[in-house]
Amino acid sequence: MAGQPVFQVEGGPELRRTLRRAGDDLTDLKEAHARAAQIVTPAAQAGAPHRTGRLAATVRGAGQKTAALIRAGYASVPYAGVIEWGWPARSIVAQAFIGTAARATETTWREAYLAQVQDILDRVKGA
Repeated sequence: MAGQPVFQVEGGPELRRTLRRAGDDLTDLKEAHARAAQIVTPAAQAGAPHRTGRLAATVRGAGQKTAALIRAGYASVPYAGVIEWGWPARSIVAQAFIGTAARATETTWREAYLAQVQDILDRVKGA
């Protein structure tokens, strides 16, 4: 169950276009997203409901060229999306443990992300 991004970087598409024009393959941006995801993931694991611990064990982060992703669930744990987003028709209230973790760690991951983006921009300007 995919929802809207919890956080969105203004100017992200323009930055990616500029980097592509400069000949960058966006690997650096992928690394910046991965670093942000690595900061949020442990908080999301800790905040996941722990009836059995299976859900928390499936929480994982990844960096893509366009986003940092925190995912939860597998085929063997298909209820992760329902726990995060809720299911009003079944009276299941959203617990938003991933979104809560992203907000709780925002200061830390934002500083790390912005520092890495600034490094990327400095290299592009210097090239």
